[in-house]
Amino acid sequence: MGRLIDGKWYSGDVNTSGTKGDYKRVPRTFLNFIDKEGMFSPELNRYHLYVSYACPWAHRTLIMRKLKSLEDFISVSVVSPEMMEEGWKFDDKISGSTVDHLYNCKNLSEIYQKADNNISTTVTVPILWDKKNETIVNNESSQIIRIFNSAFNHLTNNNIDFYPKDLRSEIDKINEEIYHNINNGVYKTGFAKNQESYNVAVKNLFESLDKVERVLEGRDFLIGNNMTEADIRLLPTLIRFDSVYFIHFKCSIRRISEYKNISRYLNKNLRIEAIKNTTNEFHIKRHYYFSHRMLNPYGIIPQTSYSS
Repeated sequence: MGRLIDGKWYSGDVNTSGTKGDYKRVPRTFLNFIDKEGMFSPELNRYHLYVSYACPWAHRTLIMRKLKSLEDFISVSVVSPEMMEEGWKFDDKISGSTVDHLYNCKNLSEIYQKADNNISTTVTVPILWDKKNETIVNNESSQIIRIFNSAFNHLTNNNIDFYPKDLRSEIDKINEEIYHNINNGVYKTGFAKNQESYNVAVKNLFESLDKVERVLEGRDFLIGNNMTEADIRLLPTLIRFDSVYFIHFKCSIRRISEYKNISRYLNKNLRIEAIKNTTNEFHIKRHYYFSHRMLNPYGIIPQTSYSS
């Protein structure tokens, strides 16, 4: 854990808190887009994605990459699930992890330093990297999935639209609540540094989950009759909920398996190839329980089943 300050790595608690002990997510640093007229134009084999299978924000980009037939257009490197004093690192000795395929860097922080050797930032995944200009295009997952949704359509001939114009206002509205109270809400709950902040966060989290449960009554998707960006943003958090957030982040009022509609929705979507093949339970549990020593000082990973 730690961050870059003026281009130098400093170890420390990645938990950023407000003045009242509430968790504050640091805004992302690189917010460029890929388009035909701009500096970053859509091209075959020009872009690279740095991800963690453990991270829900990175997971959504992997799902969208597969749904939009971008595997041959955007290559991928996967960091180790063990994020310790040096932050995210590459270690292909851990199953599912890879080396840095572009520069053979040891730590992900080196990729940020390569983009800007004086940068001050948290070192996060995902990163969308431009091989031609050797810099970061974008490291905000919500924007990366928008890029993947449309920027390469003319090259892939995959025109499935997960952010259709006629549904955008509905998608934006539900995204807003899901982001603040569920996607980021589990972190606000888990990283709260006092009881008051925890109580507020966990209340907001489960009130929003209760709303989602009502929305999904008799429905397969959050909006309309097909999967949209809203589903792609929600599902990675739901996937991690019972095995990690319920226990590790004290999101302990109710399991997702106790919600009739949400659990049906989750189980059905887990059978979709783009979601099933990008979900790595070993990386998920290894990262949260092993890396967050301020919450789990002995790095004990709980079991979800046993053999007699």
